This record gives sequence, structure tokens and C-alpha cells, in this order.
Amino acid sequence: MITSEVRDDVGIVALDRHERRNALDVEHLDDLRKAVEDIGARVRALVITGRGTSFCAGADLRGVHGDGFRTALYAALHSITALPIPVLAAVNGPAIGAGTQLAIACDLRVAAPSAVFAVPTARNGLVVDPWTVRRLGLLAGGGAARALLLGCDRLDAALAHTRGLVDRLGDFDAAFAWAREIAEFSPSSLRYSKQALDTLFEGAWSATLDDLFEASWPKEVPT
Repeated sequence: MITSEVRDDVGIVALDRHERRNALDVEHLDDLRKAVEDIGARVRALVITGRGTSFCAGADLRGVHGDGFRTALYAALHSITALPIPVLAAVNGPAIGAGTQLAIACDLRVAAPSAVFAVPTARNGLVVDPWTVRRLGLLAGGGAARALLLGCDRLDAALAHTRGLVDRLGDFDAAFAWAREIAEFSPSSLRYSKQALDTLFEGAWSATLDDLFEASWPKEVPT
């Protein structure tokens, strides 16, 4: 399930699928996108989190075959980056694969001590798009991005905070308190700053990289 609510001009969207550690399939990605677009239009800041012990265990490997999952995943991520309001990830536990992608799609990240970041796509014969590679490099540095993508390494909350992937350490309450503070700032100033940052750092990739990504995405995922 994807749940949503509004508190004090702050929206909360939560992944609530305990039996699968909040893993994502096409249906839940579509629900996530719809929730983000709906609630994001009605609030001044948004918090995305997971219920239970995991933030998001990544892709539900029972449902990632073919292009449908990829299309749904990047539509959900784009719905987050496209919002004109600040979006915070309250990373309450492991954020693996698509979970890390979901966290870095947000503008800011607050991580609990139990949070872990990993992108083990090479273990499953998968790849991530150029945007994800660049975003990881911008936030955590090229060394950490290589360790995550090439070495399938894991960053705990403390190390991720040191590298810059995490902005603050804390639980959901800490993330919500920060979002509520941000919601009191000037919306027009926040909108400008977010657009300026996106324009400066998130420019278009070359067609060569896009073609490489298309060619590298497997039609079948090993189980």
C-alpha cells in the first residue's frame, strides 16, 4: 500500500508493504506516482518514508521483467523531482536499489541509524539510468558512486552522512520537524532555488548515454 496524509501544510507519503519490506512493483509505483502528484499539489513540503523496518528494499523481482517496471519506476521518480516544493526522504531503514533511487530523487534526506544505502544492480544483471549515476556522484561523490555501482558496496547512515548523501541523521519525527520548518519559508524563493539547482546540475545527457542505457536494460531479470 501507498498511504498519504497532510499535517501542518506538510504532506506525508509512506510505503506500507511490510511483507515485502516495501519493495516496489508496477502497481505500487503507479500508486506512488499518483500519491506524490496529488498530495504534492496541496502542500508546501513533502516527506516520503517507509513503514516498518525498511525504507524500500528495492524492486520486487517478481515483477520487473520487460519495460513496464522501468517505465513505472522512472515515472515515479520524475513525479518527485518535478514537484516545485521541497521533498524530504525520511529513510527509516534499508534503501536498496530502487530504494536508493527513491531517496536521491528527493531534495533532502534524513536517515535513521538503521538506514543503509546500496545499488546492487550488477548482482542482478540490471543497470540504472544516467540520471541516477550523476545524482549519486553529485550527492555522495564519484568515489562513493563507483563503490555503490561497481563494487555493490553499502553505505550506512553515518558514512552516507559523511559523504553528503544524507543531510541529517534522525528519525521520521526529525524529518517531519524539518519539513514543517521548511513549509514556513517563502514558497517562491524555494521554487526558484529548486529550479536553479536543477538547471545547473541536472542538464540533459547525450544521446549516446541514453542509447547505452536502452541497450543495457535486460529484457529478463535473473532470479
